[in-house]
Amino acid sequence: MQAVLTIDPIPMKATHRKQSLRVLLAGAVAAGLFAGVSSALAWGADGHRLVAKEAESLLTPAARAQVDRLLKLEPGATLESVSTWPDEVRTPATAPWHYVNLPRDSGCTYVAPRDCPDGACVVEAIERQTAILASNAPDAERLMALKYVVHLVGDVHQPLHAGYADDKGGNTYQVQFAGRGTNLHSVWDSGLIRAWPGGLDALRAAVHAEVETPDDSSVPARWAEESCRAVNTLGFYPSGHVLDDAYAARMDPLIVNRLAVATRRLAGVLNRALGTR
Repeated sequence: MQAVLTIDPIPMKATHRKQSLRVLLAGAVAAGLFAGVSSALAWGADGHRLVAKEAESLLTPAARAQVDRLLKLEPGATLESVSTWPDEVRTPATAPWHYVNLPRDSGCTYVAPRDCPDGACVVEAIERQTAILASNAPDAERLMALKYVVHLVGDVHQPLHAGYADDKGGNTYQVQFAGRGTNLHSVWDSGLIRAWPGGLDALRAAVHAEVETPDDSSVPARWAEESCRAVNTLGFYPSGHVLDDAYAARMDPLIVNRLAVATRRLAGVLNRALGTR
């Protein structure tokens, strides 16, 4: 049975699309915004940069000083600019670090031996990289861990990066999107963000309005379960495999919620890992 959507800790607010999704998406397609988009890049570069930039404003002075010190190892680097690095250097060995797939009949309960063999999933990857970041490892290793933490916390909040195993997190669920065939995972990774009414500035403003303080939640497994429950919401899989204006309007509050929660939790992770050094 699919659930009624209640995703904490930020209540979702209604949004209103004033322009046809087809028009918005067609414009994005015409501009080449979806060319070559991988079906495994959660939120796309735009979403990851948004989360990193917003989280930066929530860092404690001590954590911010540590972030700045590590970033100086790469002149010109910012938290925003390094947020996409793990996708840019993805290998077959690290690809599973970006997601976790749960059985459809699991009740969205994460079980490590079943869902994360050999620690190769986003839940365990966040825990490993956070431990390195907080450790006395060489700064070069800690900088790499910082990049992964910033990115993977964003990944686990994209609902389909903790989706169902039987359709590979929506990768095999085909949909019609702006008159073209694609899959639901790709649409959630970048399509809905890049077709946001008013553009990325409007989306950033919507997320910013929901972000006030860091979130002290520190259990990545619970974050993944929360994303899975969003996937289990009635209507998440579009009726008739067609993504239309009504679907986009229904999912807009969820997109803002997941990006805002990712922002708050990323800030919390960085403050805990770096704030006492």
